[in-house]
This record gives sequence, C-alpha cells and structure tokens, in this order.
Amino acid sequence: MRYTDDFVIISTDRLYLEELIPTISEFLNISLKLELHPKKVTIRKFDHGIDFLGYVVRPHHVLLRNKTKKRIFKKVKAKSEKYSKGLTDGKSIEQSLQSYLGVLSHADAFDISEKLKNDFWFWG
Repeated sequence: MRYTDDFVIISTDRLYLEELIPTISEFLNISLKLELHPKKVTIRKFDHGIDFLGYVVRPHHVLLRNKTKKRIFKKVKAKSEKYSKGLTDGKSIEQSLQSYLGVLSHADAFDISEKLKNDFWFWG
C-alpha cells in the first residue's frame, strides 16, 4: 500500500521483508534522493495492526489511531470556541465536522462519529 511518501509492504516471509530494506533504501536514495526514516521502518505481525495514515489496520477491521482521534476533537473544539467568540461562522465548523466524519467513515468508528456529532453539531 502506498500513499504519497508512506508505504506498507505485507508478506508472510519475515526474511524477505528484512532483505527488502536495503534495496528500498538504495532505490530511494539514488533515484529519488530520499532516505528511509530509521525510526519508522518496522517489521511486525499483521495481527498486531499496521499503523498507516492515522489508522490502525488489522486483519478484520480498521481503527482510528488514538492520536488522530485526539487531534480531531481538539481541532473541532478550537473551532467551536472561535464560533462562540464570533470569530468564525457555523458553516466553517459544519464543513470541518463533515470532513472529519468522512475520515471516520473509513474506520470502525461509529461511536466516535456519534460523539463528535453530539458534541459539536452546528447549523451554519
């Protein structure tokens, strides 16, 4: 899986994955003048979940990463505080809320979506 500069390679063969790292590193360095981040290269069991693009992907479900959830609620709260001070309009909050609900729609996050709607629903 790849999205911009983030990618995940899945295999049942750990040795194969370990052997890919130098090949990938060399390609990125020579062809794209990029380097792998040494702290972000991991090999782990799929059952433990793969942290990718703000989600934790597991074999039978996708969860929202806790850090992503906290960031969403923090940003919507900040927008609602601006709204209460008259510094933004309800339409801006509604657009942000709909954007975040779209993010949540890709994960098993029904409860989080409901909390977000209940805590911050505005009609602009």
